[in-house]
Amino acid sequence: MNDYRWDDLAIGMKAQFEVDLTPELMTTFANLSGDLNPLHVDDGFAKAAGFPGRVVYGLLTSSFYSTLVGVHLPGKYALLDGIDIEFKSPAYIGDHLTVSGEIVFLNDTYHRLEIKAKIQTQDGKLISKSKIRAGVVPHSSVVTQTLVCDREGPQ
Repeated sequence: MNDYRWDDLAIGMKAQFEVDLTPELMTTFANLSGDLNPLHVDDGFAKAAGFPGRVVYGLLTSSFYSTLVGVHLPGKYALLDGIDIEFKSPAYIGDHLTVSGEIVFLNDTYHRLEIKAKIQTQDGKLISKSKIRAGVVPHSSVVTQTLVCDREGPQ
């Protein structure tokens, strides 16, 4: 996990990582979201609808934008403010994705940044592109807190 501070960041900084879309990710997302649309959970239905197999949830692939910001760029001091996503193509189980982003704007006054990001498959097919807005926690705001509990709960 990267731990860039505000002063470490610069326009043009880039990061990327890779992830494989597995049946286990699909099952976990279905359980978390409750989305049981047959395009996502029934291979036969998806094929009858003209797809090569089950369509991966768009928000499953988009969740990797959170990973980009919270783990890679800028990393552990990031607070995600918003994401504008444009879906371009469906993804499928077995796809190998590359998630990449580049800082395109920095606001020194508010410690806010914008990242232009995209997700592509192993053959270069664009799954989605996004504009991500995030903040960076000031150094003085990072404190360690101890939670004291008794029989009545947290105090």
